[in-house]
Amino acid sequence: MYVGIDVGTSVVKAAAFDGTGRELAVAARPVGLALHGGFAEQDMEEVYGSVVAVLDELTSRRAEPVELAGLTGQGDGVWLVDREGRPVRPAVSWMDGRAHELLDQWLADGTVETVFRRTGSTMFPGCPGPLLAWLDSHEPQSLDAAATALYCKDTVFRRLTGAPAATDVSDASMPFLDPRTRTYDNGVVELLGLTHRRGLLAPVHDRLATAPARGEGLPPGTRLSNGPYDLPACALGAGVTAAGDGLLIVGTCLAALVATTDLDLSGEPAGLYISTDRPGHWLRAMPAMVGTAALDWVLSTTGVPHEEVDGLLDATPPGAHGVRVLPYFAPSGERAPFVAPGLRAELTGISLESTRADLVRGVCEGIGYAARHCLEAAGLTGSLAVCGGGTRSPAWMRLLADVLGRPLRVVEGEVGARGAVLAAAERYGVALETSAWTQPTAVVEPDAGRAAYYAKGYQEHLEKLAGARGMMPG
Repeated sequence: MYVGIDVGTSVVKAAAFDGTGRELAVAARPVGLALHGGFAEQDMEEVYGSVVAVLDELTSRRAEPVELAGLTGQGDGVWLVDREGRPVRPAVSWMDGRAHELLDQWLADGTVETVFRRTGSTMFPGCPGPLLAWLDSHEPQSLDAAATALYCKDTVFRRLTGAPAATDVSDASMPFLDPRTRTYDNGVVELLGLTHRRGLLAPVHDRLATAPARGEGLPPGTRLSNGPYDLPACALGAGVTAAGDGLLIVGTCLAALVATTDLDLSGEPAGLYISTDRPGHWLRAMPAMVGTAALDWVLSTTGVPHEEVDGLLDATPPGAHGVRVLPYFAPSGERAPFVAPGLRAELTGISLESTRADLVRGVCEGIGYAARHCLEAAGLTGSLAVCGGGTRSPAWMRLLADVLGRPLRVVEGEVGARGAVLAAAERYGVALETSAWTQPTAVVEPDAGRAAYYAKGYQEHLEKLAGARGMMPG
């Protein structure tokens, strides 16, 4: 039995697989996220306790021995620990917005662009650069008490194994890692005013760290590997490794990833290049703020349960009787494929004749256009896999295939956990048939007529978006 652990922002999961990649069992446990005044924090002890709990549940339900385990989790944020790996304060989540004013300043003075030109990373408020700078100014005692600023999966790995504090090239990619040398760019550290905190940056294990488990959650001696973090782990779990192939994660936020061997630091600063285990191979990532949260807002506002979404999507035609939605509902604006903290959603074409079905279809079409924008910016030229909670809606997958104008390889189940196992197998030299592990659940083909309609609608979306960005203050 092979075990994948995925430490998400709201749910911690552990999944068991057999040698062919068949999912045997999943254990899940929610974790809290404290939101207050733009801050977003998590209790590290709760997170770690949830990891142990789901592993205990999984291994108690399955009698097979654990051959090896792989660990992945949410990226970005700041998880400060002392020399023993214990938290010195709550973890600051990637969703945190406390550093937005600092980021606005860096956007205005060119710092964000300079960092992108050096590392391929476009900073946002919840990434380590602005968060560490904010803490240095407003909460220096926490940094003084810390030995290392880790990422989520790294804190869990250290507790499960007792291994020294470290991270991998995927998590280190934002914003300090030079993607060419695969080491920290001290010029960027200096630019962000953090040279005196340089010692807090976790040492980078270039390739994934491995160590035996100590016995909490996993049997003592279980071979465990740390990383990559959830976005590249999903790419591995979906079989996205060839240059030009892409993955769209349809979750609370959209994440578009395209495998590439071309490092292009020109153009509009947006997204990031995620370094992978293979030098010279990256994932061009456009992790947007728009996603299923926009649909959730419409459903809660109109009182429509999720179970009715498919029926409503089928009840109204493409174009939603004129209802158009720019789906940028996040309070922090957008971060990919462009950075616009002040951007907000727009709903147009609504009249007394508009129905709930029109609103639902309009927002789903808008999310699809945003996804197409991200994928084009990321350089998609090959096949496209899709995973995430949105894949549970067949009608939305058909709509998405039409809006994107290409077939979708739908990959269901615990894709991140699956990718973590494949990464662990590579590290430990365990031969697994990757093609069987990454087989799509279904392939959804676009309808030619609807795809042509949406190609025109996409151009109209870009024009409306340009107008909205032009009206933003500043």
